[in-house]
Amino acid sequence: MATTQEARSKGTVLLDGVKASSWQSRIAVAIVAALMVLLLVQAVKDPGQFVSQLLVGITNGAIIALIALGYTLVYGIVELINFAHGDNVMIGSFVGVTVLSGAFLGLGLFAPIGDESGAAMKIVGVLLALVVAMILCGLMNVGIERVAYKPLRNSPRLAVLITAIGMSFILQNVGLVWKGSSQISFPSLISDANALAGVTSEISYRWKDLFVVLVTIPLLSGLSYFIRNTRQGKAMRAVAQDKEAAAMMGINVDRTISVAFLLGGILAGASGVMFGLFNGTTVFDLGFRQGLFAFTAAVLGGIGNLTGAVVGGILIGVIGSMTDQYIGVRWTDIAIFTVLILVLVFRPRGLLGDRSAVQGGGGE
Repeated sequence: MATTQEARSKGTVLLDGVKASSWQSRIAVAIVAALMVLLLVQAVKDPGQFVSQLLVGITNGAIIALIALGYTLVYGIVELINFAHGDNVMIGSFVGVTVLSGAFLGLGLFAPIGDESGAAMKIVGVLLALVVAMILCGLMNVGIERVAYKPLRNSPRLAVLITAIGMSFILQNVGLVWKGSSQISFPSLISDANALAGVTSEISYRWKDLFVVLVTIPLLSGLSYFIRNTRQGKAMRAVAQDKEAAAMMGINVDRTISVAFLLGGILAGASGVMFGLFNGTTVFDLGFRQGLFAFTAAVLGGIGNLTGAVVGGILIGVIGSMTDQYIGVRWTDIAIFTVLILVLVFRPRGLLGDRSAVQGGGGE
């Protein structure tokens, strides 16, 4: 009897909530419900294909999430949208393909690492490309902050915003001069074979997909540990809350901001190499599209929110893969930005709120 009364009470509360909601909220709920039903129908109709697309979406989302974390880290410290961050990803991919080619400035430093190389050499090549790209992109991001952003730290935000856009164009043209306007092929160092072939033939999950996840998880875990548990991470959290108070307590604010840019650049370098190895190509304007998706993910999850950037990246990856499969590639961008607009209309602060990333939380 008590259970029945409790169920009626919950039902009454739910009904009152629906009656009190706005018509916009009801429309949003109806749209989400319709989409969920359509996806459920596809899952029942062809579960293998559905799971395969879901895994592909998560893999693409992992790359987007890493890039989005770079935007989020910088915004959490100095409230700056670093539009050059996406082009830093492009530079990272160019560094990776250059390292694998074994040549720089016309000098052959070592034999190219490619499709015909042995397994051990391929592993060394992937690790070397990742490490070099992460180091160079991290240092380049610090240099950009020191040269372009630091002198304008007390200037109007519009001046810093225009400077960030200018740095984006500079990096894009550096890539254009460096590698030209044509697409550049990455060597196929990671197998396209199905990693689940011995388990099931209905679900396709390539070794390339697994590689992205295996690289992404340690990077995310390491970043989270650094921010929450290290001395410098605590300094970042303090600067994000109040720069003046942090300086009064003896924290070097300039160094802390540089560390944030360094971490963002490291993530950009790793993302660029992973994108090239995963997709097999890179191009000079790669940073614009990937940067746009990553910035969208950061806003979707809640700009400045560490967890929100990851959630937003995964969500955009899944939306993109599902749209590619069940609606059409030409509709992918429309679907992604439609979801973004709907979320911001009904929840302007993003899915998890816009708390500072280095404060480690979400919520309102």
